[in-house]
Amino acid sequence: MQTQVLNYRIIIEPEKQGRKTVYNAYCPTLKVADYGNSIDEVIESIKDGIELAVESLVKENKAIPIDTTKELIATAQVKVPAGAKLFIA
Repeated sequence: MQTQVLNYRIIIEPEKQGRKTVYNAYCPTLKVADYGNSIDEVIESIKDGIELAVESLVKENKAIPIDTTKELIATAQVKVPAGAKLFIA
């Protein structure tokens, strides 16, 4: 049997937990989520979760969703006046 390679979008967001930062990862297409202590760790962890989700769908003889969204996430630098009140969102 020939195999295919599928690409899935993963959204990673840092979260402060006291002095520590953890990273939350989410694959919206498969609704798989996980977290890790570093970006590399959470990518490996969510990849394992995605593979388990796909294996489960195959075993259940269900269709595997394919991620067709092509998102681009970027940041923008803007200038604010000195002394402006800032907060971390």
